[in-house]
Formats: sequence, C-alpha cells, structure tokens
Amino acid sequence: MAYDLQAVIADEALLRAASRELPEARPASIGQGLSLLPMTDTVFDSVTDGDASETPGFWRLPTGFARTLADWSTAGPVAYVEAEYFGGVGEQQAAVWDRGALVLGPLHEPEDQPFPPEGSAISQALRWLGVVAGDGEDEFTAAGLGRHRSVDHWIG
Repeated sequence: MAYDLQAVIADEALLRAASRELPEARPASIGQGLSLLPMTDTVFDSVTDGDASETPGFWRLPTGFARTLADWSTAGPVAYVEAEYFGGVGEQQAAVWDRGALVLGPLHEPEDQPFPPEGSAISQALRWLGVVAGDGEDEFTAAGLGRHRSVDHWIG
C-alpha cells in the first residue's frame, strides 16, 4: 500500500489566513490545532517563482516557496513535510520555519534507515509545532497524518 504526502502544516488560523490568496488552496484540519495544506499541482504552480535557489533535500518544495514559508512563519511556526512509502519502504523530509527563519532541517530520513532516537523527520517537525504524542504513538500518528494515503485525498 502506498503513502504519498507533500504539504505545509501550521496552526489552523495561520495557515488559513496565509493561504487565502492561493488558488485552490484547501487547508484541512488535522487536529491539535493544526491544519495541513496539500501541495497539489495547482498550489505548486501558483507558488513557484522560477528562482533557481531551493531548499535542498525536497522533491516537491516549489522554488522560491521557502521564502514564503519564512514570511508566513513570522506569525508562528510553519513546517513543510514530504513522505513517500510503498510497502513500508520509503523516505521522508521535513523542515520548520519560525520567526522568519529556518529553525529545523531540512531533515531527511533515507530509505532503509531506522529513525533516529529523536524520531522521524516529520515527527520532529510536528513536535516543533506543538504536537503531543500519547503513549505508544509518535507525533505523526497523534496529528492524524495516517488518515489519508495520498495528497489528493486531503482535499476531498
């Protein structure tokens, strides 16, 4: 079974206000006061600025969008996350901006490598955003990121 995610995650009010000007942006509540903005093709095209500089380590972070995320983070922490798995094997990346600067990452969890003691890249980013995991779960699970298996299902 496949899992595919590319998204911005932040406080619900922050993300709704920040993404208001993006065509077809549809933030989805994921719990613990956070929302997720799926990086659909339409959103990707609307935020890509053609600048050759980019944040290394990501598959689908639009060029120039890291500056936008830094700007959004002046109102609170903002994470960009990516994960791709098939049959339990895959990779994930995450970064967090806060107060206008990159403060975590980019973190990369390569295929076939165990997660470090501090948790997966996405769990570390979610922890920075304030997600609290319960007994026997990580922040990924606590935030409900397993609810949908693909980016498209978040906007359904």
